[in-house]
Amino acid sequence: MSNEIRQICVISVFPEIVNDFIQYGVLKRGQDKSLINIESINLRDFSDKNGYVDDKPYGGGAGMVLQAQPLIDATRYAKSKIKNSKCIYLSPKGKKVDQELITDTANNDNLIIIAGRYEGVDQRFIDLEIDEEWSIGDYILSGGEVAACVLIDAIARMIPGVLGHEDSNKDESFSNGYLEYPHYTRPEIVENISAPDVLLSGNHEEIRKWREKQALLVTNDKRSDLIKKKLS
Repeated sequence: MSNEIRQICVISVFPEIVNDFIQYGVLKRGQDKSLINIESINLRDFSDKNGYVDDKPYGGGAGMVLQAQPLIDATRYAKSKIKNSKCIYLSPKGKKVDQELITDTANNDNLIIIAGRYEGVDQRFIDLEIDEEWSIGDYILSGGEVAACVLIDAIARMIPGVLGHEDSNKDESFSNGYLEYPHYTRPEIVENISAPDVLLSGNHEEIRKWREKQALLVTNDKRSDLIKKKLS
């Protein structure tokens, strides 16, 4: 499946957030080159007979809950269009997204992403339609649209041909388990601080060794947990 066009569909009450986001940068390039197809579905198009997609929670409490049936209908419609898809609900209770998960998804999976809103969604929808719950971090957002955009951007970058250079994503932070080395560009001196001599030397082997060492130092200083994870 890795050579097929990647399909991603987002189900949301505010699809405009996603639609606007995907019109720029590498996402637009990937779509223009037919490497990735990104769609959004307006959940309100599947509202109940009264025109609602949410209601008060059983048992009381603040906020509203997205109803099961509109979500079920919208998701089944998406599944009818996107074959062999994985259905993801973005939730603080989900497993933490990392680069390994992003790379595996870019290589293997079409996605249907459910962007929740308000207090959450009816659990029966999760039980019936959701394959996995994912979280992009231990914090709360107003809705899942921003998280969906984060996922789409991260996945698109890992699809061959989307970025301008085939090696563009190979030395980035998390691509090899470490954070990325420091970068420098012209001019050579800024506020009396010079770019490292090795980067100006033209010696590619020494530059590679320097970058490798700097990546290790930066990771140890800022995210030592990554080194422990790599060594475990």
